[in-house]
Amino acid sequence: MSLKYAVIGSGALGGFYGGKLAHSGKDVHFLFHSDYEFVLNNGLKVDSVNGDFHLTGINAYQSTVDMPKADVVLVCLKTTNNHLLKSLLSPILHSGTVIVLIQNGLGVEQDVASVFPQQPIVGGLAFICSNKIGDGHIAHLDYGKLNLGVFQGDIDPVVEQIKNDFTEAGVPAEVASNLMQARWQKLVWNIPYNGMTVVLNTTTDRLMSEASTRQLSYDLMLEVINGARACGVEVKESFADKMMELTDSMTPYAPSMKLDFDFKRPMEIEYIYSRPVKAAMEAGYAMKKVAMLESQLRFIQAGLSEI
Repeated sequence: MSLKYAVIGSGALGGFYGGKLAHSGKDVHFLFHSDYEFVLNNGLKVDSVNGDFHLTGINAYQSTVDMPKADVVLVCLKTTNNHLLKSLLSPILHSGTVIVLIQNGLGVEQDVASVFPQQPIVGGLAFICSNKIGDGHIAHLDYGKLNLGVFQGDIDPVVEQIKNDFTEAGVPAEVASNLMQARWQKLVWNIPYNGMTVVLNTTTDRLMSEASTRQLSYDLMLEVINGARACGVEVKESFADKMMELTDSMTPYAPSMKLDFDFKRPMEIEYIYSRPVKAAMEAGYAMKKVAMLESQLRFIQAGLSEI
């Protein structure tokens, strides 16, 4: 059985992952926002370290009302737009549509499940350096692995097919046996580097080259690992060492939160910082350094809102 895909949020993530699926011949339908007309006329261009490609004549839409019902919906919006999901997704869902949330942070699946209690829901964790650099133009700089974990529904065979579709499209994909563990592991990287690149107005390579910020990055990682453990999720301390090595070898990168800051957009503070801090605190552990970073980001966000 071939799956029909819908991509909601065709930017740095959706443009790349949806683009790879479409490039491999899968049936993919894209929701575009400001660059809809451009993509309609010029197509979607992906500059990738693994090989550039240009898709023309793609299934592009400006509203989900015009889109066909999908078997799989890839939600690649920033979590700051999740309040729009009820109206965006309802027209394209059938009873078995799998909602895949390729988003950062903790608690996204729970919140979406409260809106769509009957739909199968999968968490998606993207390990990728990718940016939208222009209308219909994505730059894939490094990595690209996608982890999938079932949150709601008896859908293991479908998730396996989704994984296989991505693999056939040239995207390394795995099915995680423990979604909560995968979420916390992703936070081990996201919490230090998203926030610190904003607060210090820098990039990952500069954080790693300065001894003081390198140590702080590591300390934040260990705090997140301890927070996970307090919540009953096992993450080994050696995972922090692995993330440090990964960042050392990474191309100089401005994470998505840094780009949101640069372009004065809302930052994903709630799910990446506030929810984990709250979860750990309720379990009896205070992530003090993470909470400080959260407070600094809240202050910066308030200043952006006043501009």
